[in-house]
Amino acid sequence: MKINRKGTAVWSGGLKDGKGAITTQSGALKDYPYGFATRFGDVLGTNPEELLGAAHAGCFTMALSLILGEANLKAERMETTATVSLEQKGEGFEVTAVLLNLKAKIPGASQAQFVELANKAKANCPLSKVLRANIALEAVLE
Repeated sequence: MKINRKGTAVWSGGLKDGKGAITTQSGALKDYPYGFATRFGDVLGTNPEELLGAAHAGCFTMALSLILGEANLKAERMETTATVSLEQKGEGFEVTAVLLNLKAKIPGASQAQFVELANKAKANCPLSKVLRANIALEAVLE
């Protein structure tokens, strides 16, 4: 089975003076603003790193829910924050790390079992694997 989901970004202008908008296929985000100041400053809007963090946190937490179920456990509550680190490397920037910070209440789980299952979810969550994925590009100049 293959599922395709889409996100679209539109950009006009230069790097620092330009403006962009992000839209998700579901409509959860529709023409949501992003730009240099929302990425490198504190202007209201979004940026690719926080979107990646939210997606990774959601994916990881769902994967852990599956793995807990396989171990006959069920979470009362799980909260994951994914901190995506963007660092300048030479002339450009790169994502250098993602820290998944998980707080959970899982009746019947020991700390050791919890850590083991959480690490399994981290290793097997599809978005944990994303940077190893085959990234293709189709570019059309209009």
